[in-house]
Amino acid sequence: MEKLKHKYDLCVIGGGMAGICAAISAARLGVKVALVQDRPMFGGNSSSEIRVHVCGADRHNAILNIRETGILEEIRMENLRRNPQRSYSIWDTVLYEKALVEPNIDYFLNCSCMDARMSGSKIKSITAWQLTTYTYHTIEADIFADCSGDGILASFTGALYRVGREARSEFGESIQPEVADSKTMGMTCFFQAKDVGTPQPFEPPSWAYSYPTEESFPHRWHGWIEMGYWWVELGGEDDSIADTEKIRDELLKVVYGMWDHIKNHGDHGAENWALDWIQFLPGKRESRRYIGDHVLTQNDIEAEGRFDDLVAYGGWTMDDHAPAGFRFPGKPTIFHPAPSPYGIPYRCLYSKNIRNLMFAGRCASASHAALSSTRVMGTAASMGQALGTAAAFAIKHKLSPREVGNSHIRQIQQSLLYQDAYLPWIPMEFNDLTRRAVLRASTGDPEPLRDGINRPVGDNLHAWVGQVGDSVEYTWKDLRHVSATMLIVDSALHKNVQMSHLQNDSQLNHVPEEMIKDIRVEIRSGGAWQAWRSIRGNYHRQVRIDISAEVDGVKVIFDSTWGADKVQVYAFCLE
Repeated sequence: MEKLKHKYDLCVIGGGMAGICAAISAARLGVKVALVQDRPMFGGNSSSEIRVHVCGADRHNAILNIRETGILEEIRMENLRRNPQRSYSIWDTVLYEKALVEPNIDYFLNCSCMDARMSGSKIKSITAWQLTTYTYHTIEADIFADCSGDGILASFTGALYRVGREARSEFGESIQPEVADSKTMGMTCFFQAKDVGTPQPFEPPSWAYSYPTEESFPHRWHGWIEMGYWWVELGGEDDSIADTEKIRDELLKVVYGMWDHIKNHGDHGAENWALDWIQFLPGKRESRRYIGDHVLTQNDIEAEGRFDDLVAYGGWTMDDHAPAGFRFPGKPTIFHPAPSPYGIPYRCLYSKNIRNLMFAGRCASASHAALSSTRVMGTAASMGQALGTAAAFAIKHKLSPREVGNSHIRQIQQSLLYQDAYLPWIPMEFNDLTRRAVLRASTGDPEPLRDGINRPVGDNLHAWVGQVGDSVEYTWKDLRHVSATMLIVDSALHKNVQMSHLQNDSQLNHVPEEMIKDIRVEIRSGGAWQAWRSIRGNYHRQVRIDISAEVDGVKVIFDSTWGADKVQVYAFCLE
């Protein structure tokens, strides 16, 4: 068995949506990143092994114009372009490619963290076992980020953490129980089925549970037979880590019993339907939650989380599942209301007692009540991008995660906005090159292009609107060196773009018609405008175009979209 040693700036453990967004954001800011993932693909609960849709603040597009942008939006647009058939294997590939092509990321797939070495209150290194190569990898890093979901480093480092539900009195949370306990939300195994056009008999395995009547499923609608049900959930009354194998076995008995009921007990319109896929890796909702300098609570969420150190946001309801899950006779979950959006502070993303430990996703610092909202993957991705950005600042300035939050939070926030992440109530600030230029458009008022709000909010569009063929330009009285121009264009934040097996008419399976496709850049240098750069076939919301010239004017011309007559641009700035 081989033993290898490595040294990185940042080591991210866990390659779900939080982990991959953390790794990408840090890497693009110049940080050398190790991304350690215990599965053969990235994506966590959204991967082909589990197939949960990436939910977030827009609540399956029920709340328009609030979905997460930044790296997650980039991934989603890539998926729309390349995966019209909504294949989860292609979704895996899109995520894999994001790590593959990033020069500052080295990834370690099929690699499970199994130990950590400490130096006082700092993590010195972790050791991980790679099953496919029978290799031990020891990784040293300046900062470690736990995005594993289960908070794997807590058990090796002495980091403070919680499991279960707090007492109602601890934080004054009305939806918590009177007495604290160790119960959590459970985990789910899905199935998928398809209509094959001919009768398909089904004989259940001998070990499957039997559900002969509709009364077997109180408060649990099961009319959608193409995809099995989030409420096939167990484990909240067990140990959500140590008992996972036992819980999986029980869930499979329920899943096959459920399909037996659909096929063989009553008329469910399933005569020609056959099982196509069964989930063998349970989708987990809750286990360990780290304790940071702030613990996000129900009250924080209900007050909209307007923190000075806001770096991420959520908006899912406080969706609290009964610990008994499928075996609970009442409604399987209560959807406690929450505002969308609400802010998440940076202080929830680093450890209270381990100097160089950060975290994002469902193991971030939150009470059980708050976790019931923050656990969804769109919110995890928002936290992950914030983590990676803050880690890059900390590494660059040789500061701890806590110290960089105290000294550089405004710069971290602005960096996130320049990555097209959204931070409610915080506008993007423009440099002098952009602010002091004369801004003109061939039609309409272009000033929203530098108002710092890069999406519709309420009734304010915060965008310049033109027609195909229109242009916008910045000019100066003298020559200026311009490195690049950055645009944020319309990616249809009012439409449903999530990757999901729930195929319905509201889901896009192509690049939005509103997306600007072909763009030309012209420059002026003391004379007439001249052609300089062009992009053809664009399908991303954030577009950076190299300029690298001494100019007194930069013009951007929008030649075509993916189908819309108008063009809509939220930001136009220069670097």
